[in-house]
Amino acid sequence: MKGSSFTYLLKEGARNIWVNRMMSLASVGILVSCMLLIGSAILLSINLNGMVSYVENQNEMVAFLEDTADDNVVASVEAALAQNSNVDSFAFVSREEALERYSEVVPESLLESLQEDKEEVFPLSFRITLKDLSQIKETTARIESIPGVMRVNAPTNVAETVTGIKRAVYICGSGIVVILLAVTLIIIANTIKVTVFNRRKEINIMKFVGATDLFIRMPFVVEGILLGVISACAAYLLLWGGYTYLMDYVQTQAAGTLSAFLKNLVPFSQVARQLLASFLVGGVAIGVFGSMIFVRKHLKV
Repeated sequence: MKGSSFTYLLKEGARNIWVNRMMSLASVGILVSCMLLIGSAILLSINLNGMVSYVENQNEMVAFLEDTADDNVVASVEAALAQNSNVDSFAFVSREEALERYSEVVPESLLESLQEDKEEVFPLSFRITLKDLSQIKETTARIESIPGVMRVNAPTNVAETVTGIKRAVYICGSGIVVILLAVTLIIIANTIKVTVFNRRKEINIMKFVGATDLFIRMPFVVEGILLGVISACAAYLLLWGGYTYLMDYVQTQAAGTLSAFLKNLVPFSQVARQLLASFLVGGVAIGVFGSMIFVRKHLKV
């Protein structure tokens, strides 16, 4: 395409937007609203998953070693844990460290007896965090089979609850996004249909004077692209400003345990590029698709 032709199409697309500014404004408003809803649903789903992952990471399993375990047994168990693909991290806990942890919650009157019997009361152990809690039963069985491991305490019930919540968040979030996307397509398609119908006389005149279908269609396609880009940029900026303000407000108001959850909120910068790209692709695709489909009907004269 020549530069002059591209400039002409760009001018015609912009002119069409201005001449039909009320319908164009309605299209942009609807598309921006739908993009905001979809973007908000995506951000909510991502943040809920982040909070659930935080709870997931707080649940540890403890592998207790046999009473006769020595340095060689500790080293072999450590090597086996390092080779387990579902183990995210682990830390060795000596008897002295275990006693120190219990001293924070046990009355001082019992500390002396615990110190005397720590060899029997506090076995050597490993505190283990997992990558995927849904595999906790299989991972527990594998760790229990390691030579030198006496037993494993694992939060199986908590793991099943957290895994269920995570799955429900993913399914509900995906469902909401799909429903909003379908509603968006229907609304935008009808808006473009009305816009093209209102300009059917213009299309028919151009057809009768000998204009080709491609020549007639391209200004509408360019118009759709421009409307999509404008809507995407507006929705992105509004979502960016609103999300940043909400993050700042919530974090300043939060205290105590809630603040630990809020630390796992996803910063907008982490998803900014993906959201902007999605908005641009979605807006342009809807504009082009709507223009191509509904102009075709009025080309048959």
